[in-house]
Amino acid sequence: MYGYQGLGNLSAYGFGSAYTWSYILVLVCFFAALIASSRVKSIYAKFDEYKSSKGLTAEQAAQKVLDYYGITNVSIQHIPGELSDNYNPKTNIISLSDSTYGHSSIAAIGVACHEAGHAAQHAQGYVPIKVRNAIVPVCNIGSAAGIPLALIGIFLNISGLVYFGLILYAFVALFQFVTLPVELDASHRALKVIDETKMLEGNEYTGARKVLTAAAMTYVVAVATALANLLRFVIIFLGNSRRSN
Repeated sequence: MYGYQGLGNLSAYGFGSAYTWSYILVLVCFFAALIASSRVKSIYAKFDEYKSSKGLTAEQAAQKVLDYYGITNVSIQHIPGELSDNYNPKTNIISLSDSTYGHSSIAAIGVACHEAGHAAQHAQGYVPIKVRNAIVPVCNIGSAAGIPLALIGIFLNISGLVYFGLILYAFVALFQFVTLPVELDASHRALKVIDETKMLEGNEYTGARKVLTAAAMTYVVAVATALANLLRFVIIFLGNSRRSN
């Protein structure tokens, strides 16, 4: 029989348990993402109350990171918002949000230096960030159309369309996977400069490291979530394919 048959008989083909566990894994990742996000905000708020003993502001700290790596073509600007800090390699601008720019807290300095770490990656040709930038266009398409195409393929029993949709969505998981080392490396670069230049010392340095470590966990969860979703849809297709055969 052609067409989508539903998921009621997946267990008859050995996929019921796998589908159930993949769905549970997605839910676990969802709640883990909520916890990770909440933890970032909590830790940031905690160390946002502690000011740098040297009175250094976030933008000054970011500039020190740029100077350390010999970067002279990157500017720093203020943008509205909370924790919307970013580095744009197209404009060579580090944008620091209301919660960061002009602040001398340990948390703000950590975040600003992290963004400067991204600037250093681009300046030094860090390979993972080149890979991430290269797959962005495909990832955007995969994120918007990958799963819808796979589902349409399942309903119409067009295996080629399902494979194409899943391959597109796989690039979303790949993007998250490549993003993880990029973010970890940016934090490593930031903490290295903070330590070597003595911007923050002792408990202040530890606080900045905790802020960046908590932020990194959100990317770990993002990787797990993307892989769990990909696994779930692969299992759905395999179950449908077995029934069709």
